[in-house]
Amino acid sequence: MKSSRTLLAAAAVLAAATAFAQENRPSARPEAPAMPTPGPEHAVLKDLAGSWDATVESFAAPGQPPMLAKGMETGTLVGGFWLVSDFKSEVMGQPFLGRSTLGYDPAKKKYVSTWIDSMTPSLSAGESDYDAATKTFTGWTDGIDHRGRPTRFKSVTVFKDPATRISTMSMTGPDGKDMMVMRITYTRQR
Repeated sequence: MKSSRTLLAAAAVLAAATAFAQENRPSARPEAPAMPTPGPEHAVLKDLAGSWDATVESFAAPGQPPMLAKGMETGTLVGGFWLVSDFKSEVMGQPFLGRSTLGYDPAKKKYVSTWIDSMTPSLSAGESDYDAATKTFTGWTDGIDHRGRPTRFKSVTVFKDPATRISTMSMTGPDGKDMMVMRITYTRQR
């Protein structure tokens, strides 16, 4: 009888220890963290998605008439966080292809962008702020100028209306003043 009681006591202790261990051990399946969702800063990216006709004005020097080109941009949202755009045009009779990314970086509290194209061997990257009251992105892009030198370009994009936006790029000229190097007028395709 004593051995039965000992056996029952041992079984009870083993059952209690097993129950305690199961209650206090980490779950075999940890709860997955909540997936991030686009915030209000990402909403403006929706306004850039779709297909746009582009008129490109390139300024070689102050006071000189711009070189003109036509182009087309197609922007696609990726997960609501990023806009990936493809740009097609012609530059000096040669096909020109470019690709950009634009998204909001919550750690920097800035919009961040990248640019690559078929005529430049380096990646351009930038940051900007968005003013909802004026519907304007203002920032900079680090890239290469037409002579192959690293340059910081000032970039401004203004939404004139839901179907029109104007992007300008300028750099510091030889006289120390801002010199516009490019203006692109985008019109949404219908």
